[in-house]
Amino acid sequence: MQTLIAITALGVFCLIAEIFNLRKLLVPVTVVGLLAVLGLTLQLWSIDPALDTRYTSMIAVDGFASAFSTLFVLLTLFLVLMSDTFYQEHPTKFSDFVAIKIFLLAGAVAMVSFTNLSMFFLGIEVLSISLYVLAASKRLDIKSNEAGMKYFLMGSFASGIILFGICLIYGAMMSFDVTFIKEMSRSAELPIWFPIGIILVVIGMFFKIAAAPFHFWAPDVYEGSPALTTATMSTLAKVTAMATLFKLLSVMNADIDSKFQMVIVVVSILSMSIGNLMALRQDNVKRMLAFSGISHAGFMLMALLSISNAGSMLLYYAAAYALAGIAAFAVIVSVTGDGGNETTARFNGLGKTHPLLAAILTASLLSMAGIPIFSGFFAKFMLFSQTIQSGYLFLVIVGVINSIISVGYYFKLILAMYTKEAGEEKQAVPLVYTIVAVLSIALNIIIGLYPALVTDLLG
Repeated sequence: MQTLIAITALGVFCLIAEIFNLRKLLVPVTVVGLLAVLGLTLQLWSIDPALDTRYTSMIAVDGFASAFSTLFVLLTLFLVLMSDTFYQEHPTKFSDFVAIKIFLLAGAVAMVSFTNLSMFFLGIEVLSISLYVLAASKRLDIKSNEAGMKYFLMGSFASGIILFGICLIYGAMMSFDVTFIKEMSRSAELPIWFPIGIILVVIGMFFKIAAAPFHFWAPDVYEGSPALTTATMSTLAKVTAMATLFKLLSVMNADIDSKFQMVIVVVSILSMSIGNLMALRQDNVKRMLAFSGISHAGFMLMALLSISNAGSMLLYYAAAYALAGIAAFAVIVSVTGDGGNETTARFNGLGKTHPLLAAILTASLLSMAGIPIFSGFFAKFMLFSQTIQSGYLFLVIVGVINSIISVGYYFKLILAMYTKEAGEEKQAVPLVYTIVAVLSIALNIIIGLYPALVTDLLG
């Protein structure tokens, strides 16, 4: 709870900074504040949760929550660093955009730390509303308006389904407390609306992670939103929703049902296959990464087949994917700016005009494809190994085939950077984009070379 309070206070400061015309200090102070929040999260991680019972009815400061909260703070730090240059043409709204990202982080932390279903729903609404606003933040751009409206309408339906599911679970258990629900769910006789409630909550969360067949909103929203908002949805929002779904199913013992596991297998195969096959046909880079994100959601769903011991693997995969995504979008934003031409042709000759940016984008795409030495390879390897142990060899075969397919569209962008001539003259790239790209891909490689740095965090 201390982490949540600190993040909220930082968000309020961002709003107050506009009143006192402190825009120039906004990013430095926010970065320092996020580093302080990161330190606080790490400090609370080392404290035995049993010693602090003040907030346990709503928030749990356990290893799972602390590990993912640390990742979320780090991702938000990168996104805020890029905000200063990205929003320089909207100085009067700059503090609003930064504050929304901080409040989004508060929602993300609440979503992985909840011990009460009401806190979970509060967190998901804070995160969702922040994304609705960011998606439609370019009010004079018809595509941004379309993206915000589509995301708002579809997200509202998904939130309604989740809320109805929570109501059914409460009706069956007479409690929102997840510890009580977990104990009672082991009973042999449960009201029929308890599993129905779980199904509704899972369907709503499938929408949030853009898993097939609930993915149809993602390509249009990713393409129409400002590039930095797309980066936020593709990295922070996606891994937050995936971690939350993992925790929800673990506290409700939903993984013990073999029929439910078959549903996960089907959705995983659909997500991987539809995401990769559709990505092959895309020329818009943001739209391509939208379908890529759908396929990665399918890979991460494999962790739900062995919930009891897959927490560390999900954390590792989420970190590898999110860091590669931040690096990729840092380069994309530096090349395309806030809108404009986002086709593959825009990246022609980038290897000659900006060798460092081209190398970073190549590395991030190779990590997403699962090529060694990047952490994306080891993430898939560990996930596939665990899935085989769970008895789903066919799913792993489909996953390997889809990984091979993904190389096709990733290499289309790589070949454009190195084999085609640049259509435009070399342009100056803000230093902050390069710094964020270098730091994120360096972290990606480090955890690839030393996976235990992440996997040992959750045992």
